[in-house]
Amino acid sequence: MHGPQPKGHWSNTKAPNCGAKHQHLLAGKTYNVVRDFVDHDGHLHPVGESWLFTGYSFLPYEDGLSLFVSLDGVQEWHIPMQWREEAQGPIIDNLDSYVREI
Repeated sequence: MHGPQPKGHWSNTKAPNCGAKHQHLLAGKTYNVVRDFVDHDGHLHPVGESWLFTGYSFLPYEDGLSLFVSLDGVQEWHIPMQWREEAQGPIIDNLDSYVREI
């Protein structure tokens, strides 16, 4: 997990592979981790962690999914994931069983 940065540092990117909605996650909504997971950097996101989703980006040639969140409503963090079977692919494929809207 990278950050904090000023809010919008990552999520304000205006590229075709970025956006405000990824699967069930919608920018501006608050979510709770309901099942522990580890991101691509090895950072644990434990049950009970909550964040405001601010956006995402996807880097196709590395299968890199970046989730942008705010833990405090003021700053922004980057949760790196890799959409491959041997990495966070199984988590991303079942994201709604790991993260739920509050």
